[in-house]
Amino acid sequence: MLFNSLIFLYFFLPITYLVFWRLRTRQQRYVWLTVTGYVFYSFWNYRFCSLMAISTLVSYFAGLGFLRWTEPRQRRLCLILPIVFDLLLLGFFKYANFLLETFNQVVRVFQGSTQVPLPDIVLPIGISFYTFHTITYIVDAYRGVITPTRNFFEFSCYVSLFSQLVAGPIVRFREIEKDLENIHQADRRRGLNIGWSFLVIGMSKKVLLADSIAAIINPGLAQYGTLSTWSAWLCALGYAYQLYFDFSGYSDMAVGLGHLFGLRLPQNFHSPYQALDIADFWRRWHMSLSRVLRDYLYIPLGGNRDGNVAMYRNLMLTMLLGGLWHGAAWTFVFWGGYHGAFLAATKMFGGHWERLPAAGRRAGTFLLVVIGWVFFRAESFAMAASLLSAMFWWKPGVTLTGASTLVCLLALAAVLAHAGPNSFELKHDWKPAPALGFATLFVLCIAAIYGEHQSPFLYFQF
Repeated sequence: MLFNSLIFLYFFLPITYLVFWRLRTRQQRYVWLTVTGYVFYSFWNYRFCSLMAISTLVSYFAGLGFLRWTEPRQRRLCLILPIVFDLLLLGFFKYANFLLETFNQVVRVFQGSTQVPLPDIVLPIGISFYTFHTITYIVDAYRGVITPTRNFFEFSCYVSLFSQLVAGPIVRFREIEKDLENIHQADRRRGLNIGWSFLVIGMSKKVLLADSIAAIINPGLAQYGTLSTWSAWLCALGYAYQLYFDFSGYSDMAVGLGHLFGLRLPQNFHSPYQALDIADFWRRWHMSLSRVLRDYLYIPLGGNRDGNVAMYRNLMLTMLLGGLWHGAAWTFVFWGGYHGAFLAATKMFGGHWERLPAAGRRAGTFLLVVIGWVFFRAESFAMAASLLSAMFWWKPGVTLTGASTLVCLLALAAVLAHAGPNSFELKHDWKPAPALGFATLFVLCIAAIYGEHQSPFLYFQF
C-alpha cells in the first residue's frame, strides 16, 4: 500500500485514525497500531509479515533478557544472538543472489565452468528499515541508553508503525519512547494541523514534482546510450531532484502521519542540496541513517580516536557498508566508497575548501553529489560510464521528449531545494491563506493520482 494511493487516503488512513482516537487506554492503542501496521504491510505481501513478527519477538525477548540478567556473558549473548539472527535474515533475502552472482562472475573471469544457480528470492519490502529498528533497540538496551519495555505491544507497534515501516525515517526507540509511554494522553488537536500540513507537503513533493520529473527522465534513461550531452545532464539533474523530492516527500508524509497519532518522528532531511561540503551533505541527507551509521558503525570501529589513518579507514568502511545497505549491487558499493573518499578528503583538505566563497562550495558540493547519483541510479557500471561520458564529453544524440517541460520542473525544483526552506522550517500555520494553499495542493495531488499510475517511493527498493 502506498501513501499516494486512493485505498490509503480513502479507507486505510481514515479508519485507522478514527478508531485510534476512539480508543482510550495505552494498551488498546498499542494493539491497534500493531494490527494496522501488519495490515498495511500485508497489502504488499502478507506472507512476509511472519518475518517481521519473528524479528520482533526475538528482539523483544532479548530486551527482557537485559532486564533479567546482569552477568556480562549473558548480556553479551542477548546482544549478539538477536543481531546475528536479524543480519542473517537480511543477508539471505537481500544479499544471497548478489553474492552468488558475484561468485559466478569471478568463476567466468578465470575461465571456470562451475555456475551456481540463483534461487528465486523475493526481497521483503522495508526489511532494511525494520531490521535497523530492532538492532538499534538491542544495542541501546545493552549500552543502558534505554530501559527495554516489558510491554510486547508497545515494542511491536514501534517496529511495525505503518508511517515509517517501509522507508523510514529510521526511528530509534529512545526517540519516540516518551510519546509511546504517553500515547493514551496524546492530544488529537495538537497534532492535527502540523500533521496534515506535513502530509500534504510530502504528497505534493512526491506526486506533483518527483513523479512528473520521473515521467520524462525514465524513458530517456532506459535508452541511456543514445542520449546527447544536453539530455544526459537533464537526466542526471532530474534524477538528483527526483530522488530528493521523492524521499524527502515520503519522510514528510511519515512525520505528518506520526503527528496525527501523537508520535513525533525525527527530521530526516535538512536542505541537503544547500550543503557546503560532503560531510555537511551527510549531516543533512537521510539524517536518521547518517546517525545510525555514525553511532552503531563508525564510532564502534574506532571513529577518529586512533589517528588519521584509522579515521580514514573507518570512514571508508562505514560508507562502503552504507552503500551496500542501499542495494545489493557493486554500483551501490562504489557509490558508498565515492562518498567515503570525499569525506576523507574533507577531513584532509577542509581548511583549504573553507576559504572558498560559500556559493562556490555549495555549487561544487552539489556537482559532486550529482555525479555520485549517476552510480546510484545506474543499473551497471557500463550505464554509469555511458552517462558520465556523455555528460563530460560532447556527444550528439537523442533529445529527451518533454525536455522543455523538464527544464521548467528542474528550475522549480532548484529554487525549492537550493533557496527555499525545508518542511521543518515552515510554520505549518492553518490561517485562511495557508489553509487554502494546502487545500489546493491536496486537490491537485488527488487529481494527479486519479490521472496517473501510482508509483512507489524510490526507497521502497532498499
